Amino acid sequence: MATFDHRRRCCLYLTYYAHGDTRKRGLGLLRLKQAYAAAGWRLGDDELPDHLGVVLEFAAADPAAGAPLLSEHRAGLELLRLALNDDGSPWAHVLDSVSATLPDLVGDDREAIMRLAAQGPPEEQVGLDPYAAPVFLPDPVEGGPR
Repeated sequence: MATFDHRRRCCLYLTYYAHGDTRKRGLGLLRLKQAYAAAGWRLGDDELPDHLGVVLEFAAADPAAGAPLLSEHRAGLELLRLALNDDGSPWAHVLDSVSATLPDLVGDDREAIMRLAAQGPPEEQVGLDPYAAPVFLPDPVEGGPR
């Protein structure tokens, strides 16, 4: 639990790396569910479609449909792989193996990984203004103007 649950660089939910906790992440989850459905693969109701274990299971069952999904999330997978290697985690070998099955990184992929490592996943602040802390007026002064 300490390896994956408490660190942004070690998240097992792949859309988190691309979309953070923004509204766009919902669309990423939907795209994965649609890809699974198009391949005739039914995801359990208790599973999120972007969990690395789910994506790997799908890719093993249908490599032609699964490989593009893994490639699409390559920056997040690579950041996870690097973080696990930096920590000396035994799970690093799993990500090393997954990475070895994917095409070599090209310039844009490398830049995306470096940007993701430096800045983290996207954040969204839109629509949060109504929930700001309330503004309190000072107490009225006796004898002051009305």
